[in-house]
Amino acid sequence: MTVRRLSAGLMAAALLTPGVAACTTTGDGTAGTTATPSATTTASGAAGDADAKQALLDSTREISNGNFRFRMSGAGSTAEGQVHQPSQSAQMKVSIGEPTDDLAMTLDLIHAKPDSWVKLDLQGAAASSVPGRDKLSLGKYQHLDQSRIQGNRNLGFDFDKVDPAGSAVLTQAVTEVRRTGDGAYAGTIDLSKAAEAGSLDQGLITALGAQANSVPFTATTDAQGRLTEMVLQVPGVQAGAATQEIRVTYSDYGNATAAQKPPADQVVEAPPELYNLFD
Repeated sequence: MTVRRLSAGLMAAALLTPGVAACTTTGDGTAGTTATPSATTTASGAAGDADAKQALLDSTREISNGNFRFRMSGAGSTAEGQVHQPSQSAQMKVSIGEPTDDLAMTLDLIHAKPDSWVKLDLQGAAASSVPGRDKLSLGKYQHLDQSRIQGNRNLGFDFDKVDPAGSAVLTQAVTEVRRTGDGAYAGTIDLSKAAEAGSLDQGLITALGAQANSVPFTATTDAQGRLTEMVLQVPGVQAGAATQEIRVTYSDYGNATAAQKPPADQVVEAPPELYNLFD
């Protein structure tokens, strides 16, 4: 295990990759499985499938307005928070691993244009071996240099692409879909066409090989047709490995609130060691 390998899969749910799961030594790294609902027969046949695909594409439109809460989970890690485009702010809390693992990490990321902060905590027996740990001001909000985090999927946030999970990209990569109930869908996604989605990492897609071309998923929408949940059943990338569930949920459309800036007495400037950790 190396700390740099762990940091490579952090936010934008690159945290949900085999590399991150491999950094923990307890448990099997899986998040369980969910049975795929059986398809309901429609009189329209193929046209019904096309309607279902369009409904999924439409379900992500409200996300682009940037006013919602979200949660992502998989491989023993979670990321949850809110995006509030009206105030150009966002907050997300990320947890990787368990305190009983060799190394676990939690982050509290706050973005309020033009500033960003991160509060970092490290746990586990290997935490003391993290490079530059004594310079990291653990437990304090570290003010981030925007020039250092621009384009960084771990620490940065792009207010032109407000969905941390990239569900619009995922739905565009759907290869087959059918309605399974009122506001419920099931089908397959070609992950090789969704590498830009924040809930995925190129390393995961590469490791899957041909299996990435047809990954099962389920999705649900609310009464307004807005996406509320998408679940990917990602095959194990090693022989005998269990299926990994990646789950993304959305809520409180139009009702998120502005992220609160951290109190000044809890803020320090981020040292070079912090940026090195997440490069």
